[in-house]
Amino acid sequence: MAERKPITSWLTDMDGVLIHEGIPIPGADAFIKRLRDSGLPFLVLTNNSIYTARDLHARLKRMGLDVPVENIWTSALATAQFLDDQRPGGTAYVIGEAGLTTALHDIGYVLTDHDPDYVVLGETRTYSFEALTKAIRLINAGARFICTNPDETGPSAEGPLPATGSVAALITKATGKDPYFAGKPNPLMMRTGLNAIGAHSETSAMIGDRMDTDVLAGLEAGMQTFLVLTGLTTVADIDRYPFGPSHVVESIADLVDLIDLPDQADQAEKPAPAERG
Repeated sequence: MAERKPITSWLTDMDGVLIHEGIPIPGADAFIKRLRDSGLPFLVLTNNSIYTARDLHARLKRMGLDVPVENIWTSALATAQFLDDQRPGGTAYVIGEAGLTTALHDIGYVLTDHDPDYVVLGETRTYSFEALTKAIRLINAGARFICTNPDETGPSAEGPLPATGSVAALITKATGKDPYFAGKPNPLMMRTGLNAIGAHSETSAMIGDRMDTDVLAGLEAGMQTFLVLTGLTTVADIDRYPFGPSHVVESIADLVDLIDLPDQADQAEKPAPAERG
């Protein structure tokens, strides 16, 4: 196996890596501080499209994690970037919250239920039967079906909740049309994020707690991948997949010392977790 280049930019998932049910995971604050002190480009990623980057900045800061707005990348922002590239100045019927509607407004999209170019489905706290019926009829009439992310369930204190992927399956069953998913594991989300911070996949790493989204997205985008065991995936789960992460660590705390500060020696001289396989 060819030797990997030193990591000079970092991408990390949020839920299950930095926070769990609204509580910071031990070591997350040190990891974010180290990243900021290093001056290296980084992004905190989330497939959740409910919140704007500004909302997430405020929520994380209340938890003691100071992540600048420009270092937050959501599936809503990735979806908006995709639509802006595909059809600038287009129209969309949107099911979602402020994170998604704001991202689309910011690229100049008009939100309408009259002959839209796209039906865009995102996360919301309440899925309206009336809104889903309208989405189905618009797709049947020719609107293209876009979905922010394929996650079938999301976490809550009471247990799993149905998420965007589950609702997308309902619409697909009713229309016969599959959506295009912009969020993880689509490497598009990773590549647009890397472009946003001026980073390259060969020298970037992705940290996540899910094999089917985080690790797969990082792998397909050409990055090193770190699986943490503080979220949904256990060691026993890893071998169920036909692919594996570059490294497995207990938590984000184990990665703090891999981030070079400006006056430190080159990272290539520093030991890293053993390669899998």
